[in-house]
Amino acid sequence: MIKKKNKRKIKLRHFMMLFLIIYISIIVINQNKLKKDLRAKEKEVEQDITVLQEDIEELNKQIEKRGSIEFLENVAREELGMVKPNEVIYIDRGRFKNTVFNFFNKPRD
Repeated sequence: MIKKKNKRKIKLRHFMMLFLIIYISIIVINQNKLKKDLRAKEKEVEQDITVLQEDIEELNKQIEKRGSIEFLENVAREELGMVKPNEVIYIDRGRFKNTVFNFFNKPRD
């Protein structure tokens, strides 16, 4: 009888040890997966930061250019249609086929 009790205790201990080992293994595997996922997310965030820093640098350059004479001249020419004094403007009629420029140059019947 004593041997049976000892065998039961030993079997129970073995079962508990096996359960504990399996439980710890599952925890370690889950932690490793979580760690891997977090590293991947960290790389993505670092790439996003790099892209945003490049965008910030480009915007800062554009802000610095806004006060320059070249920038103001470019805006005046392209957006406002201004020209320099004594500057001659040539208009390509082929480029403006269906516009006001061709309306005035049509032959009259």
